[in-house]
Amino acid sequence: MGDVARRARLATELVTRHFPDAEGDFRRVLSALVARAGWRCLVRRGRGGVDVFAVGKGGVLAIVIGEHLPDHDTARALLAEAEHAFAGVRVSGRVVAAPRLVAIRPGSAEARSRADGLYQAVREADLEKFFASTAAHLTKTHVRAITDAVRLPGFALLTVAERTAPESAPGLLDADELREDQVASAMSGSFQSWLTFLHPSQSGIVTRRYSGPARIGGPAGTGKTVVALHRLRAIARRTTGPLLFTTFVRTLPTVHRESFLRLAPELADRVEFTGLHAWAHRLLRERGVTVSQHGSVGSVFNLAWLAHRSALEPVEPREYWWTEIDTVVKGRGIRTFDEYTLVPRKGRVRKLSAAQKEAVWALYETYQAKLAERGLLDFNDLVQRAWEELDGEDPPYAAVVADEVQDISLMGLRLLHRLAGDGPDGLLLVGDGQQQVYPGGWKLSEAGISVRGRGAVLKVNYRNRADIVRFADGLGAVDAVDDLDGGAGVSLRDAEVVSEGGVVRMWRGDRADLGQALLEALRGTAAPSGSTAIIVLGRVSDVVGALRGAGVASTPLKEYAGLPDDSVKVGTVHRAKGLEFQAVIAVHFESDGAGADQEGRELRARQLMVAATRARDELWWFAVRG
Repeated sequence: MGDVARRARLATELVTRHFPDAEGDFRRVLSALVARAGWRCLVRRGRGGVDVFAVGKGGVLAIVIGEHLPDHDTARALLAEAEHAFAGVRVSGRVVAAPRLVAIRPGSAEARSRADGLYQAVREADLEKFFASTAAHLTKTHVRAITDAVRLPGFALLTVAERTAPESAPGLLDADELREDQVASAMSGSFQSWLTFLHPSQSGIVTRRYSGPARIGGPAGTGKTVVALHRLRAIARRTTGPLLFTTFVRTLPTVHRESFLRLAPELADRVEFTGLHAWAHRLLRERGVTVSQHGSVGSVFNLAWLAHRSALEPVEPREYWWTEIDTVVKGRGIRTFDEYTLVPRKGRVRKLSAAQKEAVWALYETYQAKLAERGLLDFNDLVQRAWEELDGEDPPYAAVVADEVQDISLMGLRLLHRLAGDGPDGLLLVGDGQQQVYPGGWKLSEAGISVRGRGAVLKVNYRNRADIVRFADGLGAVDAVDDLDGGAGVSLRDAEVVSEGGVVRMWRGDRADLGQALLEALRGTAAPSGSTAIIVLGRVSDVVGALRGAGVASTPLKEYAGLPDDSVKVGTVHRAKGLEFQAVIAVHFESDGAGADQEGRELRARQLMVAATRARDELWWFAVRG
């Protein structure tokens, strides 16, 4: 007899023995739950309240079974019962996350989840699909420890024994002893499940209450975004207002939305995932503000530059002055020349004379005038106008999570503050100054945001294997953003690495040989093509052309939505930030002229470090001559 059939038979026998009076529909669904491999069920003797607490790889589920789905008040009461039942239960020294409420409707009739996200409704006919989509967060050892530790009078523990001998139990979950096993177990599953892996030691941050804005910091690979997504799920369960997840990168929210859907499909309609500039664009459009944006902004700046290059080009090239206006003047929301003369130009190494600042301001005024002539707004204008539009209004969101905050401008931070306010658990800023890939810099206090005493710095790298971390640390990236307002930070060098080993391979060759080298690397990696990325510091077209010539299917990172497929992902480090892959081929061109001065070298080192730390298991480092 196959294992599935064996489990089904034993589960039916268990349910019949313990619940001989159960109705047919209830008994059938309960038997299907008890038969699930890797799950243990605590079943109520009698009806009323939560019917089953199912504990498995996907966490703790509070399940009700019946034809009629719970209304709002009933769902609230069920969630309160579930939270009380598991209050204080700990795993690896941390409190177990609150159970997720699931309503199972027997048969194949429609089961629609509530719009408020209090629970997920599932048809009996879709149970297999439901459990298959549940992201893995707990090991078998955790599952046993939780069900052994919880005390629920009136509930019976029903579980079908595994064919193989159970894992040895090293006492009740010492975090130091089990951490490597937990990470290894998560890595052995599907890569999509790994992307939402939350180590039990981080669960306290997920459920912690903050009296105002908070931040999560820590170097690459420490799970900041995963913690933020789990925290967003927890906030969604205990609030009723709209929620926002945003960041600077346009495509990143789409990827994280897919991860969130794996964590909490019942809350899909409660949380908005969008880029900050896209949000600002939509707000202005909805309020009748004409927005023509960005398509011709580069050419407009070129026209302004032509009028002022004679004064500025002898000092620094055009790109330097574009960054000065983009990050210092407009990124900080400076409106007058007097403000500009006094502002701290954080992130800029060169000191400017009074005459040079006057020339910069003249360039800025010409640029703004030419934008106005054409009815155009650049990204900074969008943020500034949206911030002004919300002046005096109540915050529109119950909570806002901002990821990769180190690359958001100072005006962007002020807009985020206006969106969330200073209320409890309202604003969560997630980032790491060592991973800044755009020029700029700020202090949170300059945006009027105080996070002192509220937040956490993650220090354990669960993503990258040790050899990859050592290589990335050797690239010399320095932190350029004071996101802790003077507090002690943790760099990649200081992080504790859990997973040993890893693959780091080097290649240096001519541009003409790049295509063949890429093909050989793709053949040599142990990672699936769909979990492999080529990250380019330089012209992506050179790499795409080489792949096309070698017959390799690829997907641009700017089009990547986080869904599994079989194509290699290709894009710039700016598109790759915030993502991770089993294998990464990082390609940088030695002749592109980047990093000629100190400021450029520091920015380049951070970009290289970000590219390297996108790799979980394998890193192929390509240096291209010519």
